[in-house]
Amino acid sequence: MHRRLDWRAVSWQALTLVAAGLAAWWVLDTLFANLAARGISSGFGFLSDTAGFGISMSLIPYSETSSFGRAFLVGLLNTLLVSGIGILFATLIGFAVGAARLSRNYLAARLAAAYVETLRNVPLLLQIFFWYFAVLAALPRPRGSLAFGDILFLNNRGLYLPAPEANGPYFLLAGAVLAIAAVFLWRRGAGVATLVLSVCAIVPLALISWEIPALRGFNFQGGMVLIPELLALAIALSTYTAAFIAEIVRAGIQSVPAGQVEAGKAIGLSDRDVMWRVVMPQAMRLIVPPLTNQYLNLAKNSSLAAAIAYPDLVSVFAGTALNITGQAVEVITLTMLVYLAISLAIAGMMAIRNRMILAEGGSL
Repeated sequence: MHRRLDWRAVSWQALTLVAAGLAAWWVLDTLFANLAARGISSGFGFLSDTAGFGISMSLIPYSETSSFGRAFLVGLLNTLLVSGIGILFATLIGFAVGAARLSRNYLAARLAAAYVETLRNVPLLLQIFFWYFAVLAALPRPRGSLAFGDILFLNNRGLYLPAPEANGPYFLLAGAVLAIAAVFLWRRGAGVATLVLSVCAIVPLALISWEIPALRGFNFQGGMVLIPELLALAIALSTYTAAFIAEIVRAGIQSVPAGQVEAGKAIGLSDRDVMWRVVMPQAMRLIVPPLTNQYLNLAKNSSLAAAIAYPDLVSVFAGTALNITGQAVEVITLTMLVYLAISLAIAGMMAIRNRMILAEGGSL
C-alpha cells in the first residue's frame, strides 16, 4: 500500500516537472521566434559596446566611453551602497524607536507611537519625494551652505564630507577589520586581546590624512559629496523601514515573559542590564526572522530610486541602457537575477546569524 502511494506521488511529481519543462520551452521558443521576426538579435554581446551616456555618481571610474558592462557595475554598486546605508540606519532607528514605545516615559512612548503610525502609513514613494523636493531642494545654494564644524557642508547640491587621501581607504579597511576582530574576541571573553586589538584599530585611523572640502568659486572642491538623490533615498528608506522594525522589536520584547524581568531585578540587575542581558537575548530569537523580511524589502524598494534619478541599477541599466540597446529580455533578466542574488545573500547571512543566536541560546 505504501509503495503504491509512493509510486503515485512520484508519478505526479514527474508529470508536474514535464509540464513545467514544456511550458518553459514553449515560452522561450515563442520569445526567440518573435525576436527573430522583428530582426532583434539576442545575447549579451552588447555589454562590451560603448555606453555613450554619463552617470551622475560613480564609486568606480566611469566615463561616456565606458562599456555597458561598466555602466551595469556602476549601477550595481550604487544599489548596494544605498541598500547598505538604509539597512544600517533603519536598524539603529528601528531598535531605538521600538524600545522607546515600551518606555515608561509617556512623552517618549507617544512620540515613538506617532513616528510608527505616521511613517508606515504614508507610501514610500511620497516620502522619497518629500525628502528630495520639499527638504533637500529647499536648502541654500553652495555659498550659503549649512556648515558643521567647518568640515561638513550641506546645500542643495548635496552633503560635502572630508575624504581620505591616497591610501586612506586601505587604512580604514585595516581599522575596520581590527575593530571587528576586537568585538569578536570581547564576546568570547578575551579581555587582554580585545584591548590590544582595540588599540591597534585606532593606529590606522590616526595615519589617515583627510582632504577637507572648500568653497572655490560657485561650488565646493575637494573631499567627497553625497548627492541629494542619495541622501533623499537613504533617509526615506531608513525612516520608513525603521517604522516596521520598531514594531518587530516591540513585539519581540513583549514576547519575553514578565517573570524573566522580575528575576533579573531580583538578583540586583539595573533596568539597563535587565534589558540587554535578559530581555534582548531572548527577544532576538523572535526578532531576526521578520527583521530579515524588512531588510529584503528595503533592498528591493531601493529600485524606487529611478523616480528621483538616483543612478541605481534600475535607473542606469534597466532604464537608460535598455532604451539605447533595445535588449529588453537580456537587460531585464540580468537585473532581476541581480536583485534575486542580493536578496538571497541577505537572507543567507541573516539565516546564519539566526542559527548562531539559537545555538547560543539567544545572544546579541
